[in-house]
Amino acid sequence: MTAAGLVTRPARVALLVGSARDGRLAPDVAGWFARVAARRDDLVLDVVDVAEHLLPASLDADDPRAAALRPRLAGAEAYVVVVPEYNRSVPGPLKTLIDSFQSEWEAKPVGFVGYGLGMAGGVRAIEHLRQIFAEFHCVGMKDTVTFPRVLEHYDADGTFPAEPAGAEAAAKLMLDQLLWWATALRDAKAVRPYSAP
Repeated sequence: MTAAGLVTRPARVALLVGSARDGRLAPDVAGWFARVAARRDDLVLDVVDVAEHLLPASLDADDPRAAALRPRLAGAEAYVVVVPEYNRSVPGPLKTLIDSFQSEWEAKPVGFVGYGLGMAGGVRAIEHLRQIFAEFHCVGMKDTVTFPRVLEHYDADGTFPAEPAGAEAAAKLMLDQLLWWATALRDAKAVRPYSAP
């Protein structure tokens, strides 16, 4: 329900898993986030793993792999990107995926979940993503979820995260913002379709 008492349907959120490296930790981080998101009734999550959708460096819009992924990205009303920080920036396959599409991203909100081996916790990768998505007229969420020294967030049995309370609170804050923007932009575009200059 909205404040006016109107029933709104759940927002369609694409969760972009941003690493394709062997031995990556992205499935653990994304799996945790997906479980947190699944508790909510105001969104429907679609997981898009770059390791399963490696796109050509040519950025060919007619490539069958890009064509197959296009409806899922276009149908999403918001995005959350799970991104590791590699050499102070984003993984190459994630950047290629983003650059392979244009209008699919426009006028939609984006949230970020970052992690890294050092104290930065993916913040530098997130800041680069903010600039990249701004080029596509996206709205980046102010609050993020980060895991600095990510290996320390595993317990002795390999459970991630070992102490979930703080991360879950950060995820809730970010998702609350994301869903507000997703609903506001969906309503606005229904009245006046967005057209990038």
